[in-house]
Amino acid sequence: MQTITNDHSIQTVITTFETSPGTCQDLLDALTDAYAEFISKQPGFVAASLHVNDAQTRIANYSQWKRREDFQAMLRSDEMRTRNRKINELCRSFEPVMYDVAETFG
Repeated sequence: MQTITNDHSIQTVITTFETSPGTCQDLLDALTDAYAEFISKQPGFVAASLHVNDAQTRIANYSQWKRREDFQAMLRSDEMRTRNRKINELCRSFEPVMYDVAETFG
């Protein structure tokens, strides 16, 4: 369960994928499979969500990890490196960025 809080106890990673309407669903399927089969089972994984814009040209991935090192270890694994090569073929670009939650409202 995602909980957004500014107590800095969780590492937040937001990854944006630039895609096209023709490949958006394929990319979403690849990301869904990566989470179901691999990422969600990695040490330190807390939660994630995938968001698609109306034009199907961008996917945003919001994920939470116990520590930044947990996220980095997942990215460096052979399994994820293989998956990221396939994901890279389905989009123009993607960039994971680590964030600290500064404020929350509501």
